[in-house]
Amino acid sequence: MSALDKIKKMLKGHEEHVGKGIDKAGDMVDDRTKGKYKGHVDTAQDKLRQQFGTERDQDGPPRA
Repeated sequence: MSALDKIKKMLKGHEEHVGKGIDKAGDMVDDRTKGKYKGHVDTAQDKLRQQFGTERDQDGPPRA
């Protein structure tokens, strides 16, 4: 079992918290870089949400 699979297993059932953490981390990076890498950060956030099953609908709540 890969490390990513173990992390997914640990976080299962806590998708809302994972999504909030991804948002908070991205916001922190944007603040520290003054938005210089906003496009890259947004792409990374989207990919993380896909990996952990916390995809959002255009700034809406996580999909079920």
